[in-house]
Amino acid sequence: MTAADGLKSALRARVLDHRDDLLSLSRRIHAHPETAFEEHRAAAWCAEFLRGHGFDVTAPAYGLDTAFAATVGSGPVTVALACEYDALPGLGHACGHNLIAAAGLGAALALAPYADELGLTVRVLGTPAEERGAGKALMLEAGAFEGVDAAMMVHPCPFEVAEFRSFALGTLSVAYTGKAAHPSLNPHEGRNAADALTVAQVALGLLRQQLPPHWKVHGVTTGAGTAPNLIPDRATAEYEIRASAAEDLRELRERVEACFRAGALATGCEVELTRPEPDYLDFRTDAGLISLWQANARALGRPEPQRRDAFACTDMGNVSHAVPSIHPVLDISGGACGPHEPEFVQAAVSPMGERALLDGAVGMAWTAADFAVAKRA
Repeated sequence: MTAADGLKSALRARVLDHRDDLLSLSRRIHAHPETAFEEHRAAAWCAEFLRGHGFDVTAPAYGLDTAFAATVGSGPVTVALACEYDALPGLGHACGHNLIAAAGLGAALALAPYADELGLTVRVLGTPAEERGAGKALMLEAGAFEGVDAAMMVHPCPFEVAEFRSFALGTLSVAYTGKAAHPSLNPHEGRNAADALTVAQVALGLLRQQLPPHWKVHGVTTGAGTAPNLIPDRATAEYEIRASAAEDLRELRERVEACFRAGALATGCEVELTRPEPDYLDFRTDAGLISLWQANARALGRPEPQRRDAFACTDMGNVSHAVPSIHPVLDISGGACGPHEPEFVQAAVSPMGERALLDGAVGMAWTAADFAVAKRA
């Protein structure tokens, strides 16, 4: 069973009635990009918007300064709408999180007057630091998704995909400590930290031949000495590892860390390996929820979805391991540009992008309503 056509018409009308406010908020977030855990304005604007429409708002929330939680309705079925709003360093909103935030608010606003009638509790979660920091993983650990029956969000992209797939992602900070010495007077007394990193990078290059196709290792050197006439006593790097599933990520991490330890062993240096943030788990689409979404997306006239292998990572994957979840991606550029490209910044405020915002809001509201009706049947 699904929600009645009359109710769906009313939900859509609610979104369109607030079209200007939603687009204005999206453009304001876009014009003031804030990176991970620094999204003070965006979080405050979203919380203020919901508070102004009668939601019970807690901000900050779950131990994060730029997270919030807002609820409306008191039904037995709880649906969580995740709102992202962090930007990329140096690029701004080249991932279109301004659209994600406004779409989540629009869906919640549409559902608000009908939540009790549907037997719904609508929980809107402002989720910081998706690009770096795994904000949703931290919020999940803090209880943000406890009691949630279904979680959803939409994401802009250069194509349309319903059954989103993502890699599991792990991060690794590497710091070698050696011993400084003069490179011609007493080099034998030094322990070259930059050499330790070089040995590790060679080992990683050789390791790649032995990895399955969907296992990825990539990173950057962030420090390897300050002057050519001084043997470096410190070298640092930041690396990411990706695998198809969380189980594979654990094995990949062990093999990658062994390469970094080999660099220390070969050069007589010490190495410190740390995880700067929680692992991002692979996303697992809920079959029942996505079936509801696809029917609603077609009714909205969205492009027919493509089937794509994993191409990105998201901390929404962590949520999907704990709660039935969907994460459809909506085309906002017609393939002309994609996330994390400079051109995608403009796509995130384009007419095509803003149509996706409104469609995403309506589609999520309809899907939440259908889910509530099905749960009561």
